[in-house]
Amino acid sequence: MIYVKNLSYMMTHIFFLVFVYLFTVHRYSKKKTLAICCLSFLFTTVMNQLKLNLVTESPLFYFFATIAQITVAQFTGLLISEKRDSRTLFVGLSASNYVVTGSITASILYILTGSIGLALAGNLLSHVVILLVLYFKIRDMIFKFCERDLEKSRWEICLIPVFFYCSLSSIAFFPYTLYDHPENILVSIFLMITMLVSYVVVLRYLDSETKRTEDYWKNVMFESYIKGLESQNYLAEQSEHNLRILRHDMRHFSMMIDSLLDQKEYAEIKNITGHINEVVNENKVNQYCENLIVNTILMKMAEQAKSLRIALHLDVLIPRQLPVNEYEFAMVLANLLENAVFSAKNASSSENPIDAKIHCTGAYLLIDIENDCEQEIHFDSITGLPKSRRGKGHGLGMQSVQAFCDKMGGTIDCYCENNRFRIILYVKF
Repeated sequence: MIYVKNLSYMMTHIFFLVFVYLFTVHRYSKKKTLAICCLSFLFTTVMNQLKLNLVTESPLFYFFATIAQITVAQFTGLLISEKRDSRTLFVGLSASNYVVTGSITASILYILTGSIGLALAGNLLSHVVILLVLYFKIRDMIFKFCERDLEKSRWEICLIPVFFYCSLSSIAFFPYTLYDHPENILVSIFLMITMLVSYVVVLRYLDSETKRTEDYWKNVMFESYIKGLESQNYLAEQSEHNLRILRHDMRHFSMMIDSLLDQKEYAEIKNITGHINEVVNENKVNQYCENLIVNTILMKMAEQAKSLRIALHLDVLIPRQLPVNEYEFAMVLANLLENAVFSAKNASSSENPIDAKIHCTGAYLLIDIENDCEQEIHFDSITGLPKSRRGKGHGLGMQSVQAFCDKMGGTIDCYCENNRFRIILYVKF
């Protein structure tokens, strides 16, 4: 029986590391990642030999050795993963649950048949079948879940695999095993089935929730885009109407200018031409860049700032074709400029404008925005970004900006000095 346990546990640790390796996005190179996994396997194997073969009379040592194995195994998943957050921990804990079913299967087969070969074959077969089914059925779902940027951390999802693992372990292994209480076999089988079904349901729910959040932000962006197009169309119609009136009146201005030339009233002629230039400039539709979507967002933000009598100085260098997703980029600009306008609106002085430099080339992306800010800013201790003062439901814009920056591999820096807040987003392509 000890022989069966040794091989069964060794097989379990191998498949655990295979699961973690296949279901996480790696931080390091393939060679370094495999080296870390090998060291983890070496440690867990040594601990198995100690608790099963050498220190067999101490339940306390068995308990602490198992805790050490679990800690090292989970730390391995976090160490090799690109994102070390609740989702990575969830994958590692889930891997523990999936592979423990193989050990339980081996124990059940040995109890029912008394055959070591059949028990080990069943262990290997159950591991392979579960791994293949999960690889082809939910691997993409897990990758999408881990790659998406969530509105908040989801540490509570880690409780699901923790309680399943504790339940399976207490029934099958500790403090009494299935060999001691074979009447628990049926309970173990149904618990394993419940666990597998629960994971599929939970992952599908999380997938639908993250998709719902993405759809919400897309709808917000498209709504802003449509409003910007409506504003742009309205301004174009107004400008065309006013310029038609000007063209109609040009013959009168021409007659006045001819008459004033005869009278040598050059100063008055200068006033008339100045008036004509002023009308033309007032009805000029600004085009900040060649990209239609980004230009629409910038026009909407400029119109919003103008309505609040806030000076918005834009230094824009954006081509027609962007090296980034134009919808995501437009949403980032809308969030940052809207925050700047909101902050400047509450400032007592309107002398200092909002200065925004927005450059996007084939080599880099730079967004540098500076605005008045008289209220105290609280920065997040983890991200370093400002927290919203507008209560629940706000602050998601900065999370969207952070998600875009992380996706592009860029950096964000922000600070507040002399009542001027400045945020800089830089991405090097």
